[in-house]
Amino acid sequence: MVIDLAPPPPPPPLVGELEVAGAAVGGKKEEREGEGEGEEVGVCGGEAVVVAAADAEVEGHPYDFHVSGPRNLPPPNWREIIRSSWKDPNYKRMVMACFIQAVYLLELDRQDEKGEEDGLAPKWWKPFKYKVTQTLVDERDGSIYGAVLEWDRSSALSDLILLRPSGAPRAVLALRGTLLQKPTIKRDLQDDLRFLVWESLKGSVRYIGALEALKTAVERFGSANVSVAGHSLGAGFALQVCKELAKQGVFVECHLFNPPSVSLAMGVRSMSEKASYLWKKVKASLPLTEEALPDSTKEEGSAKKKLRADKKWVPHLYVNNSDYICCHYNAPNCSTTTTTTTTTDGASDEQRQQRKASEIAGDVVAKLFVTSKGPQKFLEAHGLEQWWSDGMELQLAVYDSKLIHRQLKSLYTATAPSPPAK
Repeated sequence: MVIDLAPPPPPPPLVGELEVAGAAVGGKKEEREGEGEGEEVGVCGGEAVVVAAADAEVEGHPYDFHVSGPRNLPPPNWREIIRSSWKDPNYKRMVMACFIQAVYLLELDRQDEKGEEDGLAPKWWKPFKYKVTQTLVDERDGSIYGAVLEWDRSSALSDLILLRPSGAPRAVLALRGTLLQKPTIKRDLQDDLRFLVWESLKGSVRYIGALEALKTAVERFGSANVSVAGHSLGAGFALQVCKELAKQGVFVECHLFNPPSVSLAMGVRSMSEKASYLWKKVKASLPLTEEALPDSTKEEGSAKKKLRADKKWVPHLYVNNSDYICCHYNAPNCSTTTTTTTTTDGASDEQRQQRKASEIAGDVVAKLFVTSKGPQKFLEAHGLEQWWSDGMELQLAVYDSKLIHRQLKSLYTATAPSPPAK
């Protein structure tokens, strides 16, 4: 990793799931002897980052909000009531990523026996006028894997923000991904392997806890006032708990950063689909009327029509093509129309994106944001920091990708039984 004279923010304290090839443990920091004379060595995301102390312009822990957090935030004041920053999709993406980072740091603070006063995590939600009202704890190892953040009215009033800005959710459920540290690595990798084998996380106790927390938030505030955000493995959980509510007609805004897309089950299914495609090509050579079509073919056609007619829930996916864990979401169906819109921080236009989406609404089941100038190395491409970085450029690819279609098709069809919860 290249370090400029003004060092960039370090990567977040995490490593992508299923990196069993031997990546260094993230979030660990070592200091050489001799304050002010030696160098500071941080081991994050599998890479050693060496920063000369004399060159550091910003003092503090590498994961302090003012050190590695977003820059150029709009100041919190009463003007937010009139002109809400939350109407900017780039701002919303950035805040959701910061809330997930806060969950990573909640677990690290727990391991270091730090509280709200001396912990790193609170600094990642307080600037946005939110507070943590519930932490999701894995009963197997006591680790924190998620949190519910709610609008902090008292903190907002201190900056003369009398009302919650338009677009700001009342509550956000944030879920972290894999954290390769001794206290959490075993349970995190168990869920990684669960997804790898089953392409489902419903058998995990974390799925049950996240679903209960989401249902409680929806009952208190209403589905329109609740958002869900997850990164990596956490994005897998977020997708599945939101899908569960969507099946019941409850639609919650969902932001998925680097969602997992690789599994053995997907590979087997892909081979089956290819065989089925070849068989259909053979059958297509025989003239058949619609009455002569097999019932399964009719049902499949009706299911697709129903999917296009009934879909209402549109999750937001954030993908880096250099991240092989999530890049398969960017593979479109052959018959799907595509469109892209470039957006940059400071030049966003939600109405333009909505207009583009409505042009091909018949094929849209998700908003897929792809980095056009993002990190190229895998560990950075899978990292969370990129999603709040300044000057980030995204392409809004609004189409029905093959993997998205398969993931969301279960909303309208029967699903296979899941393994028992453990």
